[in-house]
Amino acid sequence: MPIEDRGDAHVITHALAKHTLSELRSDETGQVEFRDGLIELGRLCGFEIIDGMMDTEYVSITTPLAETTGEVVKGIDDVVIVNVLRAATPFVEGLVKAFPHARQGVISAGRDEAAGMNEAGEFPITVDYIRLPEINEDDTVIVADPMLATGSTMVAVLEEVFEIGNPARLIVLSAVSAPNGLNRVEEAYPSADLLTVGIDERLDEEGYIVPGVGDAGDRAFGT
Repeated sequence: MPIEDRGDAHVITHALAKHTLSELRSDETGQVEFRDGLIELGRLCGFEIIDGMMDTEYVSITTPLAETTGEVVKGIDDVVIVNVLRAATPFVEGLVKAFPHARQGVISAGRDEAAGMNEAGEFPITVDYIRLPEINEDDTVIVADPMLATGSTMVAVLEEVFEIGNPARLIVLSAVSAPNGLNRVEEAYPSADLLTVGIDERLDEEGYIVPGVGDAGDRAFGT
């Protein structure tokens, strides 16, 4: 199965997705290659969402020669993609290749590294900018962030999403997740589908995923 239900999350097991994630993990992967890898991984995740999480329906089609029946993806034009700036930008670029008609929104949110992680494993989050499209009850909303570590940022982002509207389906998409983040998001938003390519071992004392990929934003943008 390209998408497996692991209990705490759905995991994309497509061979090329795992291959691409392995390349992203390597500290020998340079900035351009890392960014291109995130784009490719986003594209693959998008196609796996379509194949494994969206329904199809039959429609009537008139070809140049005859009437026939075709099968189409139901709701593929009712998709909203939320880009959690900045690391998700190349990830979302790949997603849009699978959902070219998706409405897009951005939320700039980040944890206060200076404040540090508290005893509960959470960071204070600052939300600097929000620009979201209308969210309707028939929509599938995909909130993309390559790293789901403590879940602090994602919970803050989802609060903003639900201020706009209640979608039919919410997918939280990450390249790599830590158990802490998955648990926190699931507790806060149990109706969300948590989708990832890799579930890693743990967080270190600074809240980074181990083994992880490092700081995805820094590696993608050379900062």
